[in-house]
Amino acid sequence: MPKRMFTPFGIEVKTKLLCIGKNQEWLISKVKEKTGMYVDSSNLYKIMTGQLSSPKIESAIKKILQNE
Repeated sequence: MPKRMFTPFGIEVKTKLLCIGKNQEWLISKVKEKTGMYVDSSNLYKIMTGQLSSPKIESAIKKILQNE
C-alpha cells in the first residue's frame, strides 16, 4: 500500500514542528487540551493527508503552532 502524500496543511504542520523542535505527540496533547476532543496519531495522520476533515482540530493546530 503506497504512502499518502501530505496536503499543503500537512506539510505546513510537519515543517513547523521541525522548526520548533517538537514532535507529533506533543501536538496531539496540546490539541486534546485545547479542544477536549479525542485525537491520536492516526487521526492526525489522516488530517495531514486529507483523508479526514476536522475544522475544529485543524483550527486548534493552527492556533497552537502560531503561538510557538
